[in-house]
Amino acid sequence: MPGMLGDTATDCIDMVHLPAQAAALITRLQQQVQAQAREIAWARAKLEKVNFELARLKRWKFGARTEAMTAQQRALFQEALAEDEASLQAQLAALQRDLPQAPKVPKAPPRRPRRQALPEHLERVEHRHEPADTTCPSPECGRPMQRIGEDVSERLDIIPARFFVHRHIYGKWACCCCQQIRQEPAEPDVVAGGIPASGLVAHTLISRFVDHLPYYRQEPINARSGAHTPRSTLATWAGAGGAAPAAAVRGATAFHPGLPRAARR
Repeated sequence: MPGMLGDTATDCIDMVHLPAQAAALITRLQQQVQAQAREIAWARAKLEKVNFELARLKRWKFGARTEAMTAQQRALFQEALAEDEASLQAQLAALQRDLPQAPKVPKAPPRRPRRQALPEHLERVEHRHEPADTTCPSPECGRPMQRIGEDVSERLDIIPARFFVHRHIYGKWACCCCQQIRQEPAEPDVVAGGIPASGLVAHTLISRFVDHLPYYRQEPINARSGAHTPRSTLATWAGAGGAAPAAAVRGATAFHPGLPRAARR
C-alpha cells in the first residue's frame, strides 16, 4: 500500500482526469500513509533514545572495573552525552508536533459501588423513630398528621464475646423417718473439677485450631471481656478437651459445630 500510494506512484496517475470520489479517496489514503510513517519514525526515534540511555546505564553500572569510568572520566564525556540527548529530544519534539492530535475521549463517570443486601437469616432488631408530636406544625392548621410511609435503613452490628456463669443447684432431700438423703448426681464436665463449661472449652479449641489464635493472644482477648484466663490455664483446658470422654466432647461440639476433628480427639 505505501509503495502504490507513495509520491513515486502518484506521479504516474493523472489526478485531473480521475473522478472526484477516486481522487478524494487517493488523497485520504496518502494522508493516512504519511501519518503512519510519521508515527513509525517517532517510535523509532524514541526507541533509539531508550536504547542509548539503557546502554549508557549498563556501561556505567555493570561494566568491568577496568572499563568502568570514574567521576572525572564521566565529566569528560558529559558534554557529548548532553549534546546527544538534546538532539534526541529535539527529534522527538519535532516528530511529536507533526503527529495528528488524537481526539480526547471524555472519561466515563466513576461507577458507584453497589452495596449488597444483608443476609436474610440474620436477626433483625428494630428501632422505631417517630416524631414526639404528630400534629401539624402550621399555626393555622394544628390538625393531627397521618402516617404515609416509612424509610428503612439497615446496619450490620455484632455482640462481642460475653462470659456468663452457669449455676448448678442440686437440691438435697432427706427422709426424717429413714434417715435417707436423695440428690441428683452431678453432670459430667469436660474438665473434671474445673471451672470451664463445655462451651468455653470448645470456644478455646476453635480459637486455637480453627482461627489459629495462640493462647497468649486469647488471654488478653478474654481479659477485655472481663475474664482472667492465663495461657497456661487455656492450654490445660485444651488438653483436657482433647482427652475428654466421647459424651462430654459430643456436648461441646453440639454447642460449637465448627470444632475440627483433630481437636475432638
